[in-house]
Amino acid sequence: MFAVVKGTSYVLVHAPDATIHNGSTQTMERATNPNSEYLKKLKSHLRKYEDVVAYPPNQVYIGNKSPEDLLGIDKPWYQNGIPGADRYGSMGEVMPQDEFYGLMKISDAFDLVKLEKGFAASVKKKLSSHRLLGESIAGRLGEGVDLSEIEGLVENHHAEGMYMDGNLVGCVKRAHDRDINLSAHVMFENLMTKASGILALINLFQLNNIDPGSVEYVIECSEEACGDMNQRGGGNFAKAIAEIAGCVNATGSDTRGFCAAPTHALIEAAALVKAGVYKNVAVVAGGATAKLGMNGKDHVAKGLPVLEDVLGGFAVLIGENDGKNPVLRTDLVGFHTVGTGSSPQAVITSLVITPLEKGGLKITDVDKYSVEMQNPEITVPAGAGDVPTANYKMIGALGVKRNELKREELGEFTKNHGMPGFAPTQGHIPSGVPFLGHCRDMMEKGQIQRAMIVGKGSLFLGRMTNLFDGVSIVMEKNSGEVTDETGVSEEKIKAMIAQSLKEFAAQLLSE
Repeated sequence: MFAVVKGTSYVLVHAPDATIHNGSTQTMERATNPNSEYLKKLKSHLRKYEDVVAYPPNQVYIGNKSPEDLLGIDKPWYQNGIPGADRYGSMGEVMPQDEFYGLMKISDAFDLVKLEKGFAASVKKKLSSHRLLGESIAGRLGEGVDLSEIEGLVENHHAEGMYMDGNLVGCVKRAHDRDINLSAHVMFENLMTKASGILALINLFQLNNIDPGSVEYVIECSEEACGDMNQRGGGNFAKAIAEIAGCVNATGSDTRGFCAAPTHALIEAAALVKAGVYKNVAVVAGGATAKLGMNGKDHVAKGLPVLEDVLGGFAVLIGENDGKNPVLRTDLVGFHTVGTGSSPQAVITSLVITPLEKGGLKITDVDKYSVEMQNPEITVPAGAGDVPTANYKMIGALGVKRNELKREELGEFTKNHGMPGFAPTQGHIPSGVPFLGHCRDMMEKGQIQRAMIVGKGSLFLGRMTNLFDGVSIVMEKNSGEVTDETGVSEEKIKAMIAQSLKEFAAQLLSE
């Protein structure tokens, strides 16, 4: 039986001060040119929390708007926020920075996070009224410490400061005095990844009425790595996140593949369930602080707000076929092999055409393609173009070449089979998976029958190979008939057994 997508969640964390102090672009600029004009102007280009919540792509990401709704909103989107926008969505939420600092402290297993007393009390009150977390989780926050202790740790013991509106409110201590893999900067990154992953997983469970205890395996697929000097990147974010989220019956591991990792993890989860190894597998990823303000220089230079001021996270539950939720066709998987080559045509052929040919399908048989769903308002000013549109044009061009599409239909193909980009540039977050939740809803409503989730990754960034990577999988509306491996439905099997028993009883009576 094919596995199904039982639920999804998507979370954003507004992190303006972390953008200034922890984003890699800002960190490197401060180290090489501390008096740069960019750093002087940066703060005035950061958004308020209310603007982040009202930003149309963010409302799409958390489920309050559909991707198609963006087509009806004038650009630039950052100047046309949605009036009365809610921080909470049908699929997730946008959490403010102060609450998230509290969640980082709650996520901390080694007392590395220190929060100032007054700040901790304020955050505890806010988290207690959170629609999902509540007092049971907020109560783990503790009482906090004096500001003088935090100042001493930052000034004298290499702790990483935590700021609100430029004011020091906490810190993350280093976990070892000589191991750079356990430095305060790395621990800050990892705790932010862990906490945002926890937020996504809790949203997944509570918004979809899922018992955390039913999860047997967790796959974490962000772009961060935890470990020490003897096993840098050894992991395990998955189990660390599962512990706080209440997955008492789960084990897990981390999957890494740059931007393609979430789609790899999706395929792995579906395969594990289909094979009967686990009944329920959660795929989760937290955010990456390094990507905060990644294209900030270009945004500031062009007079734009710094739109990369949020961490992104998501979670998906993959489970056994229930006859209702969309299925993941593990027999229709595409993958970029070592020998595929790097030309756009070769890449699209391996990721899109090959899996469709396995199922005897044409390009137009897929209702929606979810590719690299980066928000173009972030990437276009940085010179990277409109990434989703470029992908749809390449897919459409191959359709024309294969006589599955007329040249004059290319524009309509992009509109009908694609969608505007709406995901934050958090590396792994945009690649394919942001559409899973909307896709699930559309299939449940009968609006679409089939979609393809495509993830790509830039492996050459690790300087181990010049290759890049990509995988894809087809997602289909559930037929409603739960089948075993022979293709016979459970109902038919029950009927066959009943008939056999009836015939056996009749035979006994006749004797």
